[in-house]
Amino acid sequence: MARKIDNFIGGAWIPPAGGKRFASVNPADNRETIAEVSLSERGDVDRAVAAAREAFRTWRLMPPPRRGEILFRAAELLAGRKAELGELVTREMGKVLAEGLGDVQEAIDMAYYMAGEGRRWQGETVPSELPDKDCKSVRQPLGVVALVTPWNFPTAIPAWKLFPALICGNTVIFKPSSATPACAAAIVETLSEAGIPPGVVNLVHGPGEEIGEYLLTHPGVDAASFTGSCAAGERLEGLLGKMHRPLALEMGGKNAVIVMADADLSLALEGVLWGGFGTSGQRCTSASRVIVNEQVYDRFVEMLVEGAKRLRLGNGLHKETDVGPLINEQQCRKVLDYIRIGIGEGGELLTGGRQVTEGGCGNGWFIEPTVFGGVRPEMRIAREEIFGPVVSVIKCGGFAEAVEIANDVPMGLSSAIYSRDVNLTARAERDLQSGIVYINASTIGAEIHLPFGGWKHSGSGHPEAGGRGGALDFYSRVKVIYRDFSGRLQKAQIDK
Repeated sequence: MARKIDNFIGGAWIPPAGGKRFASVNPADNRETIAEVSLSERGDVDRAVAAAREAFRTWRLMPPPRRGEILFRAAELLAGRKAELGELVTREMGKVLAEGLGDVQEAIDMAYYMAGEGRRWQGETVPSELPDKDCKSVRQPLGVVALVTPWNFPTAIPAWKLFPALICGNTVIFKPSSATPACAAAIVETLSEAGIPPGVVNLVHGPGEEIGEYLLTHPGVDAASFTGSCAAGERLEGLLGKMHRPLALEMGGKNAVIVMADADLSLALEGVLWGGFGTSGQRCTSASRVIVNEQVYDRFVEMLVEGAKRLRLGNGLHKETDVGPLINEQQCRKVLDYIRIGIGEGGELLTGGRQVTEGGCGNGWFIEPTVFGGVRPEMRIAREEIFGPVVSVIKCGGFAEAVEIANDVPMGLSSAIYSRDVNLTARAERDLQSGIVYINASTIGAEIHLPFGGWKHSGSGHPEAGGRGGALDFYSRVKVIYRDFSGRLQKAQIDK
């Protein structure tokens, strides 16, 4: 029986004001309803914002080490429920169980990491140029923060936003994707059990175009964080820029793996298969382009096609499954449209390209791992984010051309190069125009203690995750304090 999920406002689970609900279904078997979920109205958002504003008055004054203790308890609870939550991620989002467990582990890691930041909360103390005067900076919270998250990492990405925001002393209103509301509710339940005070964390559900945008632009919100498509993010930039509201955006990617002639081709193959078809290609860091040196192009393409054919489609809960379903019918149709576009542009469909409806895939949204060869850099399948199990292979003549192709797209989130030449990889580190660069590894696999974010149209504002330089810099602001204990007026830059 599907569970009923309400909004969480002011420390209580509250049905939606309008009484309407929507269903969250299993993308591997759409006959299974995971949850019946509150369909929020604007009044629900108003109540959540009011609860967060009231709670901010006291939460901001709680010492950061005490806030950290709550996050530590949440980490312990998440760790104890990892198996249960990992299975929930797989059932609601579709990724294979090993990835579902990894999704939860990211949330656990982030909770522990940010709990520790409560005792490392720091500013800077510097000497004054004047006698009997000291100077320092301190960090203070932004206030009420709105968080909107996607469906592809239904526990990890909320954790990237929630835990840094909380350790900094903010209160939050969290609106997850309507495709994965049960995973979001599980995180909020854990925080509640860990002792988060009423109103500090609030959860509302509903469509992004209406409820998400209303929340992010609400006059009672002080800052916003959004992960999603480039189109949605760029619209929000325009709206929130006029409001002078801090906004962190993590958007799409069209990530490239460069395979040089001297690469370990077996290692590169593993990286491309994992980066291209892990999570069914539904990562913003997925390896959707592979740029291969002409000297090894034919051999590598043959290896890639054989490897893709070996991958097994199916329900992510089955041990033999390598690639799970797409999230829903809409995404399935989008990917199939891009496959048709690729064929129409003259790409060589080397394997895959078909929706699978037989066997155990008959009630889900499954597309075969798909490889296009002979792709030219100007093709749409080589420039636009597909967000599915489609990999385009592009031939290049050498390193300089490979980097030029990799950089010649509007996005710049993640990139990778496979080569044994240490000097070449050092140049790649410098020259690749992306927020993340991997050397002899795939385009996926970021770790939570470093910032995560892209260049160009892949991101705006501070990166996610990490400490200084990442999430902590976004979710807090700096105040500079000068204290003069001389007992007389001193004029900086003048009294010298």
